[in-house]
Amino acid sequence: MNPTRFDAAWHAALGHAHRAAETGRDTVLVRDLFGRASLLIDDESEPLSAEELESLAAAFRSDTQAFAGPQPVQAASTMFAPEMFFGSRELIVQDEGEPGHRGRVAVLERTVVGADWAREAAPGASPQPEVRERRVALYGFKGGVGRSTATAVLARHLADKGHCVLVVDLDLESPGVSTLLHGLDELPEHGIVDHLVEAGVGNADELDLVTQSSFFTPTQGNGEIWLAPAGGRPRDDYDYLAKLNRIYSDLPAAEPGGTPKPFCVRLEEAIAACEAQVAAVSRQPDVVLLDSRAGIHDIAAVTLTQLSGLSLLFTVDNPSTWYGYGMLFSQWKQRPDRAVDLRERLRIVAAMFRSAGDIQRLHKLRDNAQKMFADTLYDDAEGADLDAYHPALEDDQAPHSPIPILFSHDLIGLDPLQDRDWPELPFVEAAYKRFLDEVYQLVFPSEELS
Repeated sequence: MNPTRFDAAWHAALGHAHRAAETGRDTVLVRDLFGRASLLIDDESEPLSAEELESLAAAFRSDTQAFAGPQPVQAASTMFAPEMFFGSRELIVQDEGEPGHRGRVAVLERTVVGADWAREAAPGASPQPEVRERRVALYGFKGGVGRSTATAVLARHLADKGHCVLVVDLDLESPGVSTLLHGLDELPEHGIVDHLVEAGVGNADELDLVTQSSFFTPTQGNGEIWLAPAGGRPRDDYDYLAKLNRIYSDLPAAEPGGTPKPFCVRLEEAIAACEAQVAAVSRQPDVVLLDSRAGIHDIAAVTLTQLSGLSLLFTVDNPSTWYGYGMLFSQWKQRPDRAVDLRERLRIVAAMFRSAGDIQRLHKLRDNAQKMFADTLYDDAEGADLDAYHPALEDDQAPHSPIPILFSHDLIGLDPLQDRDWPELPFVEAAYKRFLDEVYQLVFPSEELS
């Protein structure tokens, strides 16, 4: 007999969940860390018999084979605390059902990474609207697209216009923007990883988390750049990797009956602590730039979905880019409320664009971006809803409209210690001019370009 693989087993399990819901009972399909599925059926108003449960379990086990859970089918009437599953805020509803006819079908994923792409925001994870609106996330599904360099250039541009800018290096596995703004030997004693590990044991008070950029002197006005690095200043007794390996877990409740603290809340607290330190020694940051790590990781998920008011998505026009972003957008599509909240806060950046005068290539990238949004986050353009959100292809304010950054060979291998004024070089200004102008208008829409 041919084995049933991961995807086929999950498809079969979903079929069982939908068929069970046809009886009018709500169902939850739980998938564990190994990918094994278990079907939970809410039968409390009309309990299933032992024979019915055994028959359902046998059929479920036969169709899912190695990916059947240890208890493949469970009834709420026999569970100790079924509300932990049927009332979980992490449920992803597949079918709302129809009262009196068809039960609700929902999915509950148990994963190590990636859950925060679709997870409902935890209490305390999302900052107040006025705080979130001043935060800008810079993210690329693929690395090596110039995201950290763009973050540094954008920080200098905003500071040159008189703003107080805080740059937070969230690329914890591969810190980059920190060295573009400050010398390693001049970093503060601590960084983001220190706050995450110290706060885990209630020891985060009085950490030295931020420093003013030593590479920037405003050309006019009172602009400032502050940096919250991923890690503190390198020194003999500083073990960055040991801390990094211990920061991503959720924390249990501090006391019986308390609320656990998920990673998203811990990251929000770390960023808020950095903002508070800048405000204490200078002034409240006008803009906070979050340089997020690439790929599918919970840092990126939390940064884009919960912590920022604007997310700049760095792309290059190739199949792997659109495939990757399509996967992420499809996760958001599973939660329509999340999709509605996110889609107007996103903007595509055409990173390392090689043809300054080739408008057709830029239009091709725009077309691919628009198709991806239309397939996932935009409303159905063919529907009768006059309020449907589906921006036109040519709408240059739409999320899919790309903001280009021109490619420059001169930026490859740049040493910011030797060339501290590199953002002011003519080829850098030419490469980033449109990006800086358009992002400035997105961050400060009421101000005129100058």
